[in-house]
Order: sequence, then C-alpha cells, then structure tokens
Amino acid sequence: MLAAAVSLVVAASVASSARADLLFRDGDSLIVAMVSRSLLSGEPLDWAMSSVLFLPETAVFTALDAILPLDVNGLLAVSAVVNLLALYGAIRLVAGRSRAAHSPVAWSVVATAVFGAVAMTETSASRDALELASLSLTTTYYSATAIGVVLTIGIVRRMLDREARSIALPIVLGVVAAVSTLTNPLFAAWATVPLVVLLVIGAVRSGRRGRLLTPLVALVAGTALGFLLRIPFTAWIANTGAGYAQPELWMQSIAYYGGLLGDRLSTPLGVLAAVAIVALLALAVWRTVRAHDPGSRLVAAAAWSIPVMVMIGAVVLGTHAARYLQPAAFAPVLALVALPRTLSIPARLRRQASVVGAVLLLIVGGLSIPRLASASQEPDADLTCVTDWVDASDRTGAGQFWTLRLPKLHLDDPARLVQVDHQLNGYAWLVNRTDFAVGEVSFLLEDSQTVEWDLPIQAIPDEIVDCGRYRILDFGETELPLGPQRS
Repeated sequence: MLAAAVSLVVAASVASSARADLLFRDGDSLIVAMVSRSLLSGEPLDWAMSSVLFLPETAVFTALDAILPLDVNGLLAVSAVVNLLALYGAIRLVAGRSRAAHSPVAWSVVATAVFGAVAMTETSASRDALELASLSLTTTYYSATAIGVVLTIGIVRRMLDREARSIALPIVLGVVAAVSTLTNPLFAAWATVPLVVLLVIGAVRSGRRGRLLTPLVALVAGTALGFLLRIPFTAWIANTGAGYAQPELWMQSIAYYGGLLGDRLSTPLGVLAAVAIVALLALAVWRTVRAHDPGSRLVAAAAWSIPVMVMIGAVVLGTHAARYLQPAAFAPVLALVALPRTLSIPARLRRQASVVGAVLLLIVGGLSIPRLASASQEPDADLTCVTDWVDASDRTGAGQFWTLRLPKLHLDDPARLVQVDHQLNGYAWLVNRTDFAVGEVSFLLEDSQTVEWDLPIQAIPDEIVDCGRYRILDFGETELPLGPQRS
C-alpha cells in the first residue's frame, strides 16, 4: 500500500509537469501503445522495430488495455504507476530476506520513495535532458530493462545469501537475463558486464568461488540465450543498434554529456537531485567497504560501480543519448537496501513514527489519484481537430514521424495516417509496415517539426485545414504516390 501511494504521488507529480509530453505525447513514447492496439485489433502484423522489442512493456500494456475501461492516456498513466510498483518489487528482492534487526520492507519503500523524489525534480519536456529517473514512468524508455537489472541484482544477492545451494535461483536468473536481453540488448551493458566484473573480482578475493561463479555462469548463459532468441525476430528489427557505437566520437560524447550535466545543474531542482545521487553513491562506496557478507557487498558495489561502468562505456562507444545513462538514476538507490538494518531507536517510537508516516503517505497518495487522472485527461483541441477531420474524411493521408505519431494513435483507424519522410517515401520505423500497402495518399499532415515537403509530383492543395499547431494539406481528388520504404 505504501509503495502504491509513493507510485501515485510520483506519477501525478511528473504527469502534472511539462514532463507529461514524454508520458502522453512524445513520438517515441507511443510505440508500445501502438503495438498493443495493433495486437488487440487482430490486424496483420509487420512491425519495423528498433533494436528494442518492448516485449514486457507491450504485454503489460495490452493486459491493462484488455481489462481497464480507459482511453490511451489513462492507460499510460496507470502504466506509470505499475512501472514504479514493479520497481519497488525488484528493490524488495534486492533488500534480502527478513531477519532479526533488519527491515527490508521499510527500506525498500524508502528506496522507492527516494527514486521517486528524484523523478519529481525532473520537469522538462525534453527526451534528451539528463532527467533519467522519470524515464522509468514511460512505457518506452527501457523501463522493463531497468526493472530487469534490479531483479538480476536481487536474484544474485539471494543466491549469495543462501546457505544451501538451489537449482531454482540460477534458472530464474537465466530466464530473467534471457528475456531482458531478448527485448533489449542494452541489458548486457547495464547488468551482465558489470555484474560479471564484480563476481569475478569477488571470486578472486574469496574462498567461496563456487558460490560466486554459479550466478556468473547463469547470467552469461541467460544473456547468450537472449541474443539467440532475437534471431526469430530479425524481420521486425529494423536496426540492430550496432551503428550506435561510434568510438571515434568519444570526445564529442564527453562534450554532449557534459553539456547535459551543465543544463541539469543550472536549476535548483537539478542541483538537489545531483546532491541526492552523489550522497547515495558515497553511501554505496562506504557500505562496500564495511560489508561483512558477499550479498550485501555485491549490492553496495553494484550501486556505485554500475553507473560508473555504464557512463564510461557510453563515452568510449561515442554515444549521444541521455537514456543510455539511466543506471545513474536507479542503481544508486540500491545502497539503501544493501544492508537494511532496523534503526536503533526505541521500538515504541519507531512504531509511532511509522504509523504517522504511513497515514500521511496514504492520504497524499489518495489525493494524487484525481490529480493524475486530471493530468491524463488534459484536453487537446488541436489533436481533436485533426482526428475528427481524418476520421470523417474516410481517406488516407501521410505525415512525418514526429508530426503524425500522436494523431495516428488516437484515430479510429490508425492506418488512415501513413508515416513517410519529406519525399513521401515510406518511413518504416516503429510502425506497422502494412500501412504502406495503400500506395497513395490524398492529404498531408504537418506542424512545426515537419521538414519542408519535396513531393514526387507537382500538386497544390485544394484546401488547407487549420488545426492550431497542425495543418492539413488536402489535395482532394489528387493522389500522391508513396515512394519505396526506408528505415
């Protein structure tokens, strides 16, 4: 209940800020909702995906869509809460089993709340800002991969904490690694490589090498299996991601991420979040040094070393995307559950403080429900203008990626808007390629993000429909031919 209250408070806060664009309206953020709707409609599936397949995210969203009487924005809002609840569950696994003088449940709620507090400091609409915690509230920006990384750390910790060996945990670890790698190869960089390094170091320094090598083998085997399982999905993977690695651009990468950090530190909320992360990293290092058992030491070491390794790797590979650095937001909070000891204060005072805090949190969480609902139902007259016109026209038009994604999702028939580039070639990226079978379109949708059109034939629109930030170029009886597909 407390984790649910925290999730509601955080989701409502983020959805009520400019970050709502990322939750409800961003072109990238809508892919899971689009795939889910396609699955439920029973239409033919020929999707062109990125290197990420979004399998767990799509499964959860589709289940929510099937059972909840909500529109798309309502489902995206519920998904944000579900993502945070799932993160709490993974953190609870990392906290270890309940035992005397330990409070793993309480500290797991605290860790989730701290992560949520960092997310609440993130208020920009930019997908490229160094505002990483709030990305876990989306269905698109690797939320399942982040949860998979934390789950993996939790399973390894449980394996190290057990006195007797068990075959079940290595199998579960291998399955989590396989599914996570299948849906997103980035899991290997966020979890497999850093944890293998930590386990190898631990095995070299420890006399209990067998106990440390078992999770290592299970993790590597599961990751390898995940890569093999991607082979049947090759037709859907439009970009393997190999082209994202450009080591020769490492200097530009440093400048890029340095600029993002400077922008983040230019606001009081950004400074507050940075101080919190640095404090958590310091706590993680301290607990790594002071840990007396391999499970606690692994969690503490992972809390600071995974962000460091990921950031170094991102620079070495010459990447230019803030979302790759998400472990810098979720991994440090694991320092709070590396050794979740009960506070050394009188039991009666502790119980009273817990009750008061819980009641206040539940009240605030309950009050956040209407706030989240209101944020998800924010009217968009411009969008409604476009969807009403297209639905009523009973014709097919086209638009460029960043322009048409939102209207396409909200149409009665999404196939009425075909995704193209500025030359009217089919743009096969995060879209069902069956859309291109129409061959011709009779209107174009544009906005401020639209690149100037270079049409394959000379044509003048019969009418220009003004829909606020959108314009519909209606060519009437003139059919504009679509060019070949590209990605």
